[in-house]
Amino acid sequence: MLCVEDYLDALGWAKSIGGLKALIARANANAKAIADWVAATPWIAFLAKDPAIRSNTSVCLKIVDPAVTKLPAEDQAAFVKGIAAALEKERIAYDIDAYRDAPPGLRIWCGSTIERADVEALTAWLDWAFARSKDALRKAA
Repeated sequence: MLCVEDYLDALGWAKSIGGLKALIARANANAKAIADWVAATPWIAFLAKDPAIRSNTSVCLKIVDPAVTKLPAEDQAAFVKGIAAALEKERIAYDIDAYRDAPPGLRIWCGSTIERADVEALTAWLDWAFARSKDALRKAA
């Protein structure tokens, strides 16, 4: 019965912010925050090149920095896992590593329950984690 009550509470919240149109607008705004950051950030790109097939909720990204893309696939995956682990250690983001069967990358939840300001704040942390991981990569070389 608790799951039914949780669902009713979620529906009440959705209605209170404007219903389906507001939920869609929030997810779109969150995805746009990521898109704006991707457009300004040379080391990252969308996994799906075609915007028409990109999710606005589970946004999937790939690292395109040449220092990373020249690595063997398993090292690329380890690089991304390092970014995800650093963010988790700082209690910034959890479970943002790509799906197990997907290419190495990041998966960011941008659904309507997320605040755009939090997505925007995450992008600065992503830049921090990438720089930290790339510095470690340089030192290891």
